[in-house]
Amino acid sequence: MAQQPAAATEGAVESAPKTKKKLIILIAIVLVLAIGGGAAAYFMLKKPDAAHAKGKPGEKAEHGEEAAAEEGAEEEGHADPKTALTFVPFETFTVNLLPDPDEKFLQLDLTMEVKGAELAEKMKTQMPALRNRVLLLLTSKKASDISTPEGKAQLSEELLVELKKPLTAHGKPLQVTQVLFTSFVIQ
Repeated sequence: MAQQPAAATEGAVESAPKTKKKLIILIAIVLVLAIGGGAAAYFMLKKPDAAHAKGKPGEKAEHGEEAAAEEGAEEEGHADPKTALTFVPFETFTVNLLPDPDEKFLQLDLTMEVKGAELAEKMKTQMPALRNRVLLLLTSKKASDISTPEGKAQLSEELLVELKKPLTAHGKPLQVTQVLFTSFVIQ
């Protein structure tokens, strides 16, 4: 029996190092995961702070947020609503053109660029009068006059002049900056 306890102690000694190795590997894996998670959390929480405070180091966070908001507004094109460029689309125009030698028609979508949202709203309320101006001009054209790029540019200029005219007899000219064609079909 004296030999059995010696054999039992040798088996216990051999299993102890294997258990310690497993324990060390397990602790190392947990530490690596904890460090990786901590680093990820640090960088994820750090980015929003950097985005909000675009000022110089040492400036107050509130001032940095205000500057970031102002910069964001400038980047998005937000300016004074009275002078900001606004687009006012028309419904599709379909008109008969003057015979040249055969009859053709024009289907046209256009958009006006105006200065100020207030003017854009005013023009939307006056859309029937503006559409009438455009229709009268379009029906006075021949297909050969407006089928070339130069003809289209000339038509755009003529439309611009027509749409800048005041809405009332004693009104001031409208601040239309451009007339843009979004669809132009002659058949």
